[in-house]
Amino acid sequence: MGNREDLLAGARRCLEEKGYLRTTVRDIAAASRVSMAAIGYHFGSREALLDQALFAAMDEWSAAAGRLDGQGDTAAQRYADMWDRKIADFGETRWLWIASIEAFVHAQSSPELLATLAAAQRGSRRMVAAHLRGVAEEVVAEEDVRGLGSVHLALLTGVMVQALTDPGQAPNGRELAHGLRAMAELLER
Repeated sequence: MGNREDLLAGARRCLEEKGYLRTTVRDIAAASRVSMAAIGYHFGSREALLDQALFAAMDEWSAAAGRLDGQGDTAAQRYADMWDRKIADFGETRWLWIASIEAFVHAQSSPELLATLAAAQRGSRRMVAAHLRGVAEEVVAEEDVRGLGSVHLALLTGVMVQALTDPGQAPNGRELAHGLRAMAELLER
């Protein structure tokens, strides 16, 4: 690997061990065995390097565990199973979710990072809505992107925070499916 790849690998190790906000340039240089000056040369800043390492880890997670498919005979069973797997994944990749929350906080003072996160969120809403409707992203209705996609991402974020804060009390997939049905009943009144 070259210095750039070594820096990305070192930044990822630092994200796993220290998180986004506590990782310093010195930490990354030590973890990657590359000079601190190389960070500026290859990435421009610590933040830009951490952002790239975090986005690469998120893409990796999305490709492996981010699928929305569940197992079961009914849509409710498949949805509950998908949530059970996601909730288990929150515990297994705890560092990734903590680092991403820290990045969201940091993004409030970083217009570039905020724009990148916002674009990724828009894409995620579209992908989720299309998948849940069983249609291609290019043809999913904008109403579903804004409604269905947004609700699913809100659930994802909220359940992730609950699972990280109090794992023993976080809802399971069956409870989430029940809650959604109950909410739908309340909205029909």
